[in-house]
Amino acid sequence: MRVVRRGMPVQFLMAIVLTGACASLALAQGHSHTATEPQFTPEQESRASALIRVVRESTERFKEVREAEKEGYALQFGCVSGDSEGAMGLHFVNGDLVNSGIIDATRPQIVIYEPTPGGLRLIGADFLVLADTWNAKHSSPPELMGQLFHLFDAPNRFGLPVFYTLHVWAWKDNPNGAFVNWHPDVSCESFSGRTF
Repeated sequence: MRVVRRGMPVQFLMAIVLTGACASLALAQGHSHTATEPQFTPEQESRASALIRVVRESTERFKEVREAEKEGYALQFGCVSGDSEGAMGLHFVNGDLVNSGIIDATRPQIVIYEPTPGGLRLIGADFLVLADTWNAKHSSPPELMGQLFHLFDAPNRFGLPVFYTLHVWAWKDNPNGAFVNWHPDVSCESFSGRTF
């Protein structure tokens, strides 16, 4: 496992420090490195397709990373890679959206890119909410258009308090499913940042 990282904006670090860790709800999907999605019913498949479509429509303008940066997204955590499960890629995080605690399919907290020899390629989005923020106002874990979020306990490789996350691989098909954490066909090999 390797994590390549760059500095975090002060406002995001402050939000993390002020939020702190909390006991998490057991109903969320646990974090798994090798999980694949269960088989969907026709209704679930329809909702999953709708979510992927909404994310694609909402993030198409971010194919150029400069557009994401103009809207407040900044690279965090460097390029996230695992030993055998593939990678997550480069997470461009919008701290204001993370701090809002609001989940909206048209406004992902994170847009994800894969470093390639030709530049950065948009491959998906990640919806992330800190567990303390979510749990203070809700009695069940987050869900978006029928997709239950994954729970990341603390401590974790990102240095974040307990959080909920939902990856949506809207721009690069994932053979393990559109909503799993890791993508076996994503690589960090073309990223030249610092490795931790």
